[in-house]
Amino acid sequence: MQQTISIAESYLEENDKIKSEKNSNIKVISRDGTKTPLDIARIRSVVDWACAGLNVNAIALEAGLTTRLRNGITSREIQDNLINCALEMCSPEQPDWRYVAGRLHVWNLWKDTLVSRGYQYGDYERTVSTKVNSGIYDERILTYSTEELKEAGTWIDEKWDTDYDYAGAVLLTKRYLLPEELPQEAFLTCALLLASVEEPQKRMALAKEFYQAIATRKISLATPILANLRNPEGSLTSCFITAIDDNLESIFEEVANTARISKNGGGVGVNVSRIRATGSWVMDKKNASGGVIPWIKILNDTAIAVNQGGRRAGAVTVSLDIWHLDVPEFLEMQTENGDQRRKAYDVFPQLVVSDEFMRRVVEKEEWTFVDPYEIRKKLGIELTELWGEEFEYWYRIIEQKVGTEIVLYKQINARELFKNIMRSQLETGMPYLWFKDTVNRANPNKHDGYIPGGNLCQESFSNVKAGELAHSCNLNSLNLANIETEEIEAICKLAVRILDNTIELTNPPFPEAKKHNQRYRTIGVGSMGLADWLAKRRLGFENLSEISCLFEEIGYWCTRASMELAKERGAYDAFEGSEWSKGKLIGSRPVEWFLENANNKQRWVELSQDIQTYGIRNSHITAIAPNTSSSLVQGCSASVLPVYSRFFYDKWAKGTVPIAPPFIDEYFWFYQENKTLDQKKVIEAVATIQKWIDTGISMELLFNLNHGVYFPEEPQRTLNAKDIFETLLMAWQKGCKAIYYIRTVQRDSFQESNNNCSACTN
Repeated sequence: MQQTISIAESYLEENDKIKSEKNSNIKVISRDGTKTPLDIARIRSVVDWACAGLNVNAIALEAGLTTRLRNGITSREIQDNLINCALEMCSPEQPDWRYVAGRLHVWNLWKDTLVSRGYQYGDYERTVSTKVNSGIYDERILTYSTEELKEAGTWIDEKWDTDYDYAGAVLLTKRYLLPEELPQEAFLTCALLLASVEEPQKRMALAKEFYQAIATRKISLATPILANLRNPEGSLTSCFITAIDDNLESIFEEVANTARISKNGGGVGVNVSRIRATGSWVMDKKNASGGVIPWIKILNDTAIAVNQGGRRAGAVTVSLDIWHLDVPEFLEMQTENGDQRRKAYDVFPQLVVSDEFMRRVVEKEEWTFVDPYEIRKKLGIELTELWGEEFEYWYRIIEQKVGTEIVLYKQINARELFKNIMRSQLETGMPYLWFKDTVNRANPNKHDGYIPGGNLCQESFSNVKAGELAHSCNLNSLNLANIETEEIEAICKLAVRILDNTIELTNPPFPEAKKHNQRYRTIGVGSMGLADWLAKRRLGFENLSEISCLFEEIGYWCTRASMELAKERGAYDAFEGSEWSKGKLIGSRPVEWFLENANNKQRWVELSQDIQTYGIRNSHITAIAPNTSSSLVQGCSASVLPVYSRFFYDKWAKGTVPIAPPFIDEYFWFYQENKTLDQKKVIEAVATIQKWIDTGISMELLFNLNHGVYFPEEPQRTLNAKDIFETLLMAWQKGCKAIYYIRTVQRDSFQESNNNCSACTN
C-alpha cells in the first residue's frame, strides 16, 4: 500500500501542470443542471474531508479518480466514481475505505437535499412544518411548540452522519429516510414523537436523551418504528403471532389479519395446529379434509400479494405442533417433487416441539401423529393447548386408544422423524424448532393462557388466543459495540421507556392485536454487537462468565426500568396472578435461583419485593432479534452471534459491498469467525444469555461442511449427521427456546438460505 501511495504522490506532482491544462477543457454538470469548469481543488477538498481521521491516504483515492474524468461528466458521477474507487481499495488490510465510501454517499445525500429543498441542516422547524403540511409527517409532532422545535433543532450534530460505512449509509438512506429528509432529522423526529406521550414538563428532556441515544447508535429502533413512526398511518409493531381455529370463519379472518400485518411491514407467526388433518371428517364425511397444507398455501400467497407497499413480500412463519398428523407433509411442502398444488415455498415452516418428543428422540422410541379434530370430538381434549406434564399425561392416554377408539393416526420412530427434520434443515435452512415446554415454563402469564408458537424470528412470543388475542410486540436493541459499562443502566432505562411509549403511539392493524397490546404491554429490548463487545475486551464466546455478567446487568436494569414505569404509570392489566406478582423474576424463576446464580445477588431480592409492591409495566421485556440488516446501519455485528467472517463482500443489486465489524483494524484476531467456530460454543453462549432474557433469542446455527474445519488433527474428516444431531439436541438440553435458521458452508462459500425477516431487522 505504501508503494502505491508513493507512486500516486509522484504522479500527481509530476503531472500537475499537464492535468491542469487537460482539465481546463472539462466541463462538469452540477446537480442544478449548470455547467462549470472542472475544479480539482474542490474534488480534493471533498476527498480530504471523506478521508479525515481514517487510516487511509487521500492521495491514493484522488489518483484513482483522475482516469475517469471526461467532458460533460456530472458532479454525481464524480462522486459515484470516488465511491467506487474507495470500495475497490477496501481490503482486510485497509478496511477504513468503506467509511470513506459511506461519507461520500452521505455527501451525495446532503447535496441532493440542498438542491431539492434549498437548505441542508439548520432549519428543523421549517422541515417539520413543510412535511406535516404535505402529509409526510404525523401531525402529532405539533404537540411541540415552534420554540420547542427550534430548540430541538439545535441538538442536531451533522457529524453523526459521517460515522456510517458504505453498507450502513446506503441501507439507512434507501430503507428508512423519507423524501427530502436527512438522517438526523429522521432520528430527531422519531425521538420527539416517542417523547410526545410524556408529561409536558418531561418531554423535551426525554426527547433529547432519546435522540442522542438513537443518533449516536447506542439504541437501534426496529424497522417498523424507524420506518413508520413519522408516517401518519404507520404501524410500529414488529412481531405478531396469531392462532387459527378449526373453522372457515377463523381461517379467513386470520388470513385477513396476516394481510393487514404484511401491509404495515410486520412479521407474523401463524399457528395452525387446531386445524383438522388430511383425511379427517368434514360435515360428518370421512376423508373430506385436505388438512393444513391448503390453508398454509393461502397464507403463502397472501404474503406474496400483500408486499409491504411494493418493498418486498410479506413474511409469515407457520407453526405446527409435532404431534399433528400432517407433520410429514408439512416437512415436504417446500421440496420440488410431489403435487405442486400442495407446496408453499414462501412461508417459513416452524415445528412446535415438546419435551416428550425430544426425550423419545434420545431414546429412539415411537412417536404418534394424530388428528386434533378427532381427539377433540372423541375425547374432549384440545391437545394444542396442553404443554408440560399435562400434555404428557393426555398424550399417553391418546396413544393407548389409537387403533381402537382413535382411528386416524400414524406412527414413526422419533429418531427417524428427527433425521427427516435435519435433512430438511440442511437443504432449506428450515423448519425452525420452537421448544414449547421450555417457553411455557418461563411464561409469566400462565394464569391467563398459553403460548402456542413463535414469531417470525423466533425471539418474541406471549399468550395467544384464536379470535381474541394476537401477540404483538415492539422491539429495539442495545448496540453493545457503542455502549460502555457505566452507560448500561441509563441506556436500558431509555430503551424500555421508548418501547412502552411506542405502545401508546402505535396503531395495531386489527382488534385482537390492540387488545393484546393493552393486556400484556409486551416489549422486546434486544442486543446487537456482542462480538464487538467481546473483541474490544480480547474475549471470545467461550468466556461465559463475562457474558453472563454483561447480560445480568442488562436483564436487571431492563426489568427494574419496567418496575419503575409501573410505579409511574401502573402495571400491565394481567399482572395480578402472574408469576411476576408472586415475586418470580426473569424466566418465572424464584428469587432463590438468583441468589445462587447472580453476580450481584441482593439487588434481585429487592427487585422482587418492589415488583410485588408496585407491579411491572410490561409482561415481557427483553428479546434478542437477528438484526441482520439493522446491524449494518448500526455499524456493529448482528445480534449476539459471532461474525460470519472478519471481512467479506456481500452481493448487492449494484455490485459487491465490503462488510467488516467496526473494530476489525485494531482487534482483527479477536473476532471469532462463525464459519469455522464450533456451534456448541455458540449454543453455550446463547444458553448463558437466555438465563437473563425473559423472552427469546434468534439463534442461527452455521455448520461448515468442509474437510478438517472442526477437526484439525483429522484433515479429511467432515462434520457428519451425528455431530449435527448432538448439537441440535444440546440446544434443547441447555434451555434454548428455539433454533432459528440452519445454515451451511460448503466448498468454501457461504450457501445462504433466504432470510425475509422484514420485521425483526431491528
